[in-house]
Amino acid sequence: MQSTLSAHRRQVLQGLAAMLLPTSFAAFAEDYPSKPVELVVPASAGGGTDALARSFAELAKKNFPQPLIVNDKPGASGVIGMGEVLNSKPDGYKVSVLIAELVILPHLNLSKFTYADFRPIARLNADPAAITVKADAPWNTIEEFIAACKAKPGEMKVGNSGNGSIWHLAAAGFEDKTGTKLSHVPFQGAAPGVIALLGGHIDAVAVSPAEVATHVQGGKLKILAVMADERLKAFDKVPTLKERKIDLSIGTWRGLGVPKATPDNVVNALREMARKTAADPGMRESMDKLNLGFSYLDADAFGKAMERDHAYFKQLVEKVGIKS
Repeated sequence: MQSTLSAHRRQVLQGLAAMLLPTSFAAFAEDYPSKPVELVVPASAGGGTDALARSFAELAKKNFPQPLIVNDKPGASGVIGMGEVLNSKPDGYKVSVLIAELVILPHLNLSKFTYADFRPIARLNADPAAITVKADAPWNTIEEFIAACKAKPGEMKVGNSGNGSIWHLAAAGFEDKTGTKLSHVPFQGAAPGVIALLGGHIDAVAVSPAEVATHVQGGKLKILAVMADERLKAFDKVPTLKERKIDLSIGTWRGLGVPKATPDNVVNALREMARKTAADPGMRESMDKLNLGFSYLDADAFGKAMERDHAYFKQLVEKVGIKS
């Protein structure tokens, strides 16, 4: 009799457990986020990517129950930071700022992962490349700079944010379209490259206007041309390369992503937070102050844009012959 009662008790307990477990797991899932979320920036502090992430994290406080903690993880043209997020537990507590290098580095065998390994959250920004030199440099126009490059092939030192980075490709594209030969100098992000330019260690950088804006406004640097289809509002006196009959328009973008295995409910919470934060007037104001181009795309559109860019940079890498 006692054995029968024990067996019955076990069955009742097992039945209760089976009923309770799904509810418990569902409740746990609905708790996201129950602690701060790390926002990994695959670039150096002080650059445009870092500045964007910090502005976004500040404004996201209105739309997310937990803070976003910005953590800079520069190196290897973004591979270190983005790779760390991909190798983390896919629970939404580590989110990566995705950068354009994500669709470039696989073609150089510098990255074992691609955009397809992430679930996109949103794109927030897009910026063109620009050729920037010291304010006291002897070149005041892009034509003068090109002439100097041609006069001494391979001697003009142009900084970028790492081998295979978007700014490396921008400078390589510039070489291709102008018939020049540059000396490419890699740094662990745009910010260190700009510091090297200020110190006179290199001749120019091919980074975004946002990353040199403070020094341009302070009279220490000058932008000779932007690689965009149209002049930029913040630098309306600076010509585009296309105006100078150089058919090159190239730049970076920044967005958010998580590992592909991240649960739907977590991804949806992050997408809603990103949508609301991007729609906040303060986001546009903040990006204007940073001279960053606001360019929001929702998750689906961002995914398609990355797919297109992946194909574009594949052919560009092959054309200009960049090797890892």
